Amino acid sequence: MAQERTLDRTRQELAEFLRTRRERISPESVGLPAGSRRRTPGLRREEVAALSGVGVTWYTWLEQGREIGVSSTFLDNLARALQLDAAERRHLFLLTHQRPPVEPGKTWCQVPPLVKRLMDDLTTRPSYVLNLRWDVLAWNDAAARVFGFDRQIAEYRNLLWMLFTDPELRRVIADWPAQAPRILSSFRRDYARADGDPAIVNLVKELSAHSPEFRQWWHRHEVDAPCQGVRALDLDGLGKVGFEHTSLIVDEGRHLRLVVYAVQEGDPQAEAFARWVTGEGGG
Repeated sequence: MAQERTLDRTRQELAEFLRTRRERISPESVGLPAGSRRRTPGLRREEVAALSGVGVTWYTWLEQGREIGVSSTFLDNLARALQLDAAERRHLFLLTHQRPPVEPGKTWCQVPPLVKRLMDDLTTRPSYVLNLRWDVLAWNDAAARVFGFDRQIAEYRNLLWMLFTDPELRRVIADWPAQAPRILSSFRRDYARADGDPAIVNLVKELSAHSPEFRQWWHRHEVDAPCQGVRALDLDGLGKVGFEHTSLIVDEGRHLRLVVYAVQEGDPQAEAFARWVTGEGGG
């Protein structure tokens, strides 16, 4: 019974949501004459149905909250007809399918200033922000010292590109032959989300041409969970240091995430690394 009441409430919310969004749209904004005989504001149901490519009876049932099945294609058409923004489109899918829509993958290249301030406060935690293509958009001083992002020109400041073409980063990542394919298999999840984004497709093509290892591992089609756990890094003057690392979503809609490394708790090199990364160790 509790589940039935929940579904009834959701259908009522859907009915009210569709009605309010329909009533806020002026006929002129969708190329229809305003007319003088409209008794209610906004569009009529038959007009929304026509703009969405379905029959008026079908749309009426949906707006009345009846229990009918609808496709994702129809919901996208309806979202355009009702001029929904991204948040409203997501809400529409949640009300009808009880799950969010598949979001088109886009390569975003701006980082919120607050995230940059947060990274700057993490003086002994190498941190950086990746987009869907794994471009390194921002990083703190600790990440620059460890991973050398500031050595790269902007065009090739990409974590995947550096992983397979930068000898210095390859040296820093201890046990690179085991770690690199795992990192690559994690990237494949984002490649699937990108849905043919030209920038990401071109990255894969370039890497396939430049790196035999990339080409070999890419064709295995292995998919791993998001990169997190423990990774050893081989740092000049310190040797191998164990780091815990994880990624945090900072903007889900734009596919931005913050990657943070912290020396593994109990690692005897923790204090030495803190001095080394902040320049207090003299190296």
